[in-house]
Amino acid sequence: MTRGLMLLIALLLAAPAARAVEALSTEELMSHCEKYYDEQAHEDRVFCTRYIQGFIDGAVATDERVTRNVVGEYDQDESFSERAARTRIGNRLERYGASVYADFCLGDPVPLKEVVEHIVEDATDPERVAANPLARDLVYQTIREHYPCPDRD
Repeated sequence: MTRGLMLLIALLLAAPAARAVEALSTEELMSHCEKYYDEQAHEDRVFCTRYIQGFIDGAVATDERVTRNVVGEYDQDESFSERAARTRIGNRLERYGASVYADFCLGDPVPLKEVVEHIVEDATDPERVAANPLARDLVYQTIREHYPCPDRD
C-alpha cells in the first residue's frame, strides 16, 4: 500500500461516525418562514413551504408503512379480540388517514398554505420557539394542535 492510501484509511477509521442528517433548528426554519408574507423573498418562502410539506409527506408515508407492518403482524394467528382491534384500526385508517396515530388528521384536502400560515403564526410565540428548538418539533406540535383527530370511536 502507498503511504497516501494508508493515511486515508487511518483518517477514515479515526473519523467519528457520521450522523444520518443534522436536524434543522427552529431558529433556522423561522429565519426563512418569517419572510413568508414578503413577496420579494421568494427563496425564503419556498424553503419554508417545502420544509413543512416535506415534514407532512414524510410523516404520512412513515405512518402508513408502520401501520401496515403492525396490521400485518396481527394477521398471524390472531384471536377474536386481536381481529376486532385490527378491524377497528382499519376503520380509523380509512376515515382519518395514516397520520391518525401521530395525533393529527389533516383531512382531505387541507391547503398547504393554511398549514404553513398556522406554523408561521405559532412561531411568533417566543415561549413556543424556546420549548421546541428543533424545527420538526415545532411543526409537529403546531400540526397536532391545529389539526387534531376526532375522538376515538
